[in-house]
Amino acid sequence: MRRATSLANLDLNLLVILRELLRERNVTRAARQVGITQPAASAALARLRRHFGDELLERTRGGFVLTPLGAHLATQIETVCAGVERLFSTDAAFRPEDSEREFVVLVPDYVLAALGESLSRAMHEAAPRTRLHVKVVHESMPADLAEALRVIDGIVSVPMPRFQVAGIRGMEVFRDRWVCVVAADNPVGDRLELADLERLPWVVPHHPDGEYPPTSPLAPLFARLSARPRVAVRVDSYQATPYFVAGTDRVAVMQRRLALRLADRPDLRVLECPGDPPPIVETLWWHAKNDEDEAHTWFRSMVARAAEDGDGRHRPR
Repeated sequence: MRRATSLANLDLNLLVILRELLRERNVTRAARQVGITQPAASAALARLRRHFGDELLERTRGGFVLTPLGAHLATQIETVCAGVERLFSTDAAFRPEDSEREFVVLVPDYVLAALGESLSRAMHEAAPRTRLHVKVVHESMPADLAEALRVIDGIVSVPMPRFQVAGIRGMEVFRDRWVCVVAADNPVGDRLELADLERLPWVVPHHPDGEYPPTSPLAPLFARLSARPRVAVRVDSYQATPYFVAGTDRVAVMQRRLALRLADRPDLRVLECPGDPPPIVETLWWHAKNDEDEAHTWFRSMVARAAEDGDGRHRPR
């Protein structure tokens, strides 16, 4: 059994490199984040391994992975470091006008188009020295959402069962609805029917190579079709969708906010979507450790303000 370690015998500088090693799972990147050399980071990792009697990071063919103890420490390190930083802060109060904090948020490219400019303007007006790191979802959300939210400030996504776990909080930021986009000279009328969606070739963003997953936001609409749509174009971007509809007989089902922004051109038409698909509810998700953090509370208010500026709606959950 390991004996309790006296705080006086600890090198608290190791907390910083430990946090980055657990975040990055890469010695070189962790060294870059802390601002030390790679050999210094390797030496710190060796000291941490001796202290914990564990490898913490194990090399695999695909890179480094956390050991079980490393994964356990990763669930605690953010809270510990945040507490230490608050304890030693000369001014515990968060002042947006003076802050240089970086906020990190993960969003689909659709949300980036719908919310990004408004959020940028709101933050620049209220806190011009803060920084914003926007990560765009390219294929799918992180496998472990709770772990991901420990190291970033938020994820904007429609509700999914994987978000409904202890430790994750959510706030609805805006609602949208599905519409259809067709070429201006497409012979369909001004009102589409389900039969049109069954007949026309589709342009679909983020479509897997196979059946559309039942967890898709459009799954209820697909369930109402008597025939599986023929997918003519798969593209890994919501914002690119209109480019593959123009000048063709194809149809795309898109978010109204994005369609009005990107498909407002004479060679495209935006039509109501048949089948009464459910509304789109975009939600900001964050980790419970940030509930009382003044800076994070301010950031959530900026997201809500940006949604209002974009004619969105927000409701605490």
